[in-house]
Formats: sequence, C-alpha cells, structure tokens
Amino acid sequence: MNIIEVKGVTKNYPLGSTIVHALRGIDFNIKSGDFLSIVGPSGSGKTTLLNVIGCIDQANSGSVKIGGIEITTLTDKQITDIRLHKIGFIFQTFNLIPVLDVLENVEFPLLLMKNRTKSDAKKRAEKLIDEVGLSEFIKHRPSELSGGQRQRVAIARALVTTPDIVLADEPTANLDSTTGEQILEIMREMNRQEKTTFIFSTHDPNVIKYAGYVLKIKDGIVDLIT
Repeated sequence: MNIIEVKGVTKNYPLGSTIVHALRGIDFNIKSGDFLSIVGPSGSGKTTLLNVIGCIDQANSGSVKIGGIEITTLTDKQITDIRLHKIGFIFQTFNLIPVLDVLENVEFPLLLMKNRTKSDAKKRAEKLIDEVGLSEFIKHRPSELSGGQRQRVAIARALVTTPDIVLADEPTANLDSTTGEQILEIMREMNRQEKTTFIFSTHDPNVIKYAGYVLKIKDGIVDLIT
C-alpha cells in the first residue's frame, strides 16, 4: 500500500526579480514501512520536497496524497491535524523547547493531541526516552545535552505520537560520524519495531547504506530511484 503518492509536484520561490524552480515535476510513491533516503547535493530540492510532503509548505502544482488523502486541497485545520497525528519531524537543528526538560519536550506533542491523560502521556514519553537511551537525562534541559543527545530527544519526540510517517531533514548534519551512525541505527531499529515509514534527506554518501530505497534528486527533478 502506498502511504505517500507524489505526482507532478512543482514548487517555485521568488528570489528578487527571478523565480527559483525548487521542484520541477516530481513523481514517486512510497509504501508503508519503507525506509527511504532522499539524496542529492545542497540546493537540489531535498528539504523543499520534505516540507511539501510534511504539510509545512504547499506545492504550486501537482498532487500529494498522505494515506490516500489529497493534502493540497485541505483546510489549515485539516493540515494541522495531519501534521499532529500522522507525521513526525526530526529537524537538523533539533527544534527542542529550551525551557522544557527532556521528558516535557518529548511528551509535548501528546498533550497537544488532547486525547491522552497526563499520566498516559508521561508513560509513553518515558518509554521512548528509554528506547533512545536517555533515561538518566530525563530531567535535563536541551542546553545540558550534547548534540547527539539532543538529536535522540528529537527522535523520541517525533515517534511519541506513533505517527505513520517520520520525516528527517539531514538528521546527522550537525553530528560527528560516530554519533551520526548511532542516530541512524536508532531510526532503522524503530522502523523495524514500529513499522513506521521513515524518509530522511542527506547529501552524505556515508549514510545512504542505511536506506532500503534511495531517491536521487538533482535540480528539482528525480534523477534515479534505487
């Protein structure tokens, strides 16, 4: 079953008096449970594509379906619901809330959903924090953690709502090679355990080996799928 269907997607950005064609008619499908890497040089359109799939940005034309739902025609509220319930994000800048500790950062999305008790949210968050190996840091704030530890918190937060899809934009870009491999191992293992669909972008050939499928993008066009 295709969990994501992208057809003829274009995205343009104005830059002064010129138009930047970030995506030039993208077509591909992703099946549920896939572990996909989008690869390509900086400026190739990787982040733009993730943002369109993740309902952060809107395509200028084309079709994007998430779980069979056409997202390009949804209202703002419907898009917010999809982002909250179906999609988890792992950003290269972590995007943790500095005044909250590890537990509070991870359980925050569950509290937004308003369909869990505070006790249930805490138990789920504690489980994910343990799975990424940070139980002893549960009361630490982001400023007290290393880059690798903050990325692990971001992974736990992305998975805490049990999303269908996790999008990771250059998740190892700010990490040393050893920590980066540990982060990818965690993502791969959770993909196996939770059957969550993972899509991560990278321009680092050293991390491509973790992907089940690779989508190569160049100048806003799909160059190759392997």
